[in-house]
Amino acid sequence: MSKIVVIYKSKYGYTKKYAEWIAQELDAALFEHANIKPAQLSEYDLVIYGGGLYAGGINGIKIVTKNPCKALIVFTVGLADPKITDYTPVLEQSFTPEQLAGIKVLHLRGGVDYAKLGFIHKGLLAVVKKAADKKPLAERTSEDCAIIEAYGTQTDFTDKAALVPLIEYVRKELRMNACS
Repeated sequence: MSKIVVIYKSKYGYTKKYAEWIAQELDAALFEHANIKPAQLSEYDLVIYGGGLYAGGINGIKIVTKNPCKALIVFTVGLADPKITDYTPVLEQSFTPEQLAGIKVLHLRGGVDYAKLGFIHKGLLAVVKKAADKKPLAERTSEDCAIIEAYGTQTDFTDKAALVPLIEYVRKELRMNACS
């Protein structure tokens, strides 16, 4: 039986929610980023790391990019709709081409609770919204539209069903490894 760990770094709770669902479905260990030491990663056959998307990066990702993992799956959580958003720049900023070639990545939609945002995130969101508002409708990206739509509200796009591809992938890999 493979040892699986789910590690997450969540500022507002959406990444944590997905991490808990994954750990429950796969009967995996679950750690908040701050509660696991890099040396512990080698104890697991599979590390599943989840981080929120902030300022073009994945929150806390260095724990898995700077420390070896036997196998790695990464999930990101952001406000934009993953079905229509290009995450290539974020991935290229977070991983080397060699690292990217060896991992599976899943992008998930989180949410925003404006009332819970910290001062800095409120300010950044206001700047981004103002810039999005100034763009002509035809030039707005999906991320622009998501920011405008969610600004000042509480919006939760988390969806347990969005985890099906990740869960099925892991279960398939476990079956294949059991037969090897």
